[in-house]
Amino acid sequence: MTDIIGRIADGLADLVTDARASGELAPYVAPLTVPPVLRPGSDDVRQETEIALRPTWVRLHPQLPPTLMWGYDGSVPGPTIEVRRGERIRIAWTNRIPKESEFPVTSVEVPNGTPRPSTQPGRDGVEPNKDVAALPAWTVTHLHGAQTGGGNDGWADNAVGFGDAQLSEYPNDHQAVQWWYHDHAMNITRWNVHTGLYGTYLVRDDEEDALHLPSGEREIPLLLADRNLDTDEDGRLNGRLLHKTVIVDPKNAETGKPVSLPFTGPYTTVNGRVWPYADVDDAWYRFRLVNASNARIYNLVLIDEDDNPVPGAIKQIGSDGGLLPRPVPVDFDEALPTLTIAPAERMDLLIDFRAFAGRRLRLVNKGAGEAPGVPDVANDVRYPQVMEFRVGESGECEDSFELPEILSGSFRPITHDIPHGHRLIVLTPPATKGGGGHPEIWEMAEVENPGDVQVPTDGVIQLRGADGKVKTYRRISRTFNDGLGFTIAEGSYEQWSFLNLAVQPEVTHPMHIHLADFQLMGRDAYDASGFDTAVGGTRAPIEFDPDRRIPLAPNERGLKDVFRVPGGQLLRVMGRFDGAYGRFMYHCHLLEHEDMGMMRPFVVMPAEAMKFDHGAGHGGHDGGHGGGRAG
Repeated sequence: MTDIIGRIADGLADLVTDARASGELAPYVAPLTVPPVLRPGSDDVRQETEIALRPTWVRLHPQLPPTLMWGYDGSVPGPTIEVRRGERIRIAWTNRIPKESEFPVTSVEVPNGTPRPSTQPGRDGVEPNKDVAALPAWTVTHLHGAQTGGGNDGWADNAVGFGDAQLSEYPNDHQAVQWWYHDHAMNITRWNVHTGLYGTYLVRDDEEDALHLPSGEREIPLLLADRNLDTDEDGRLNGRLLHKTVIVDPKNAETGKPVSLPFTGPYTTVNGRVWPYADVDDAWYRFRLVNASNARIYNLVLIDEDDNPVPGAIKQIGSDGGLLPRPVPVDFDEALPTLTIAPAERMDLLIDFRAFAGRRLRLVNKGAGEAPGVPDVANDVRYPQVMEFRVGESGECEDSFELPEILSGSFRPITHDIPHGHRLIVLTPPATKGGGGHPEIWEMAEVENPGDVQVPTDGVIQLRGADGKVKTYRRISRTFNDGLGFTIAEGSYEQWSFLNLAVQPEVTHPMHIHLADFQLMGRDAYDASGFDTAVGGTRAPIEFDPDRRIPLAPNERGLKDVFRVPGGQLLRVMGRFDGAYGRFMYHCHLLEHEDMGMMRPFVVMPAEAMKFDHGAGHGGHDGGHGGGRAG
């Protein structure tokens, strides 16, 4: 027996040596880890639960040396926080990362046109960014999705240093849901999250309990995050995290600063491990999926041993804001060819393994131009592997779960009959005048007398809607620190319309609004060719395209707080801003875009208090009905 163990150890050592030398890692060789569960509930809300941010060493893959990361309570991902609805808690997010700690991420920007793409491991000979290496541990935690006051929301500027605590209170007065928490520090969120500062948060309630969904060991969080890895002087993987992006304009005339693309890495981690496997029974399982990546949008497919899609095994039962009204079958057909999940989106999935005893199924990331499981380097999918499920062979597993036809009897659709205000937000192409080479968020207000406005003019956009009428809008803000644009009455409904002026549909911004849950009201196709980036406005109206209908996907019909806005689309969402007052943010959840300016504030206050506002320091409003109108 000793000889056998010795030969196995020698074989693994050879595998590690070969893999590190070649830069290739073997998939599905490490078991899936499950974050610890933390239940901070107490009868005394004054009792705080401390969650300390600490340096930690993580083994991302058996063929790699340990990787230095930062984790919540020393765990990557952080512990799964679990509470009951209405169970108010207080958390002290305490920064315990010593001042002298090394920043765990190496950051480089590879010149555009480099022979190897940004998803190739290693630095391509580029020197690390010394300014990133010198970053202190300056952190602030945002509980993404939570309805809590502005002072508890994790305002980006209110980050803390070593020894200080960020004190936050969460009422948790929300239907059963999966939120998640992550760092949100101003300017450096992309690197702080990259270090490992993310985790998931579950709210339970009686309605969910009554469904008797798979639970215990058969309910598993899956936190996806793509990463790149640095190499040593010999080209071998050294385990160090690498934030590697491509510079698209190294000599930007407006700012003199380089403009880099959002980060996508070759290695997918699930719960902090590269391409793990999970041993499962031949039974129903519930997976709480969140995309914790900086910028990668996954197109997930479940495949069998022969790389063929497995139809019918997956049912989606929830999204960002909780349970869907009914289960959505995932058959990987034309209606829902993949499970597309953008950064910060969540999916509550059931997978039925009962017909797959003794088999292995794999979750892969499908490239835009290839079959499932096939590398598609042209679309940044160097390695399609995500994780493997190894189904037990017993065939006799006890499982009494039955999929319900209706999931949430409390779900109520929002309709246009509800009194509501309108906002128009424009997402600009990177080359737009005054943008410094980056895409921006423009808040727009409708012009009452269009004849008084010259067209084309910087910041002026004309829009021809489905009714054939042309409306003129003027930009009222474009950067985070511009004057406040949106002030909203607490308890009011608003429709926010996001118009992406990029011509290419693959230029997608996942937009996130803090505090509120929304429902998607519709996607409309628009011809954005009338927008002139050199002018910063339209030469001809942006036209509604009646010939290109874009139906909402079945799994988009629940409550959402992150919405994908592809180029050439206007997305309309409606929600109620209730449950809290304060100053909040909305932003693109591509973290590189967020850090570089695609973020704006808004304020929620009592409607009664708004009557006494004279506009000084606050944006346009009309009892919650201000701002630009669209749709």
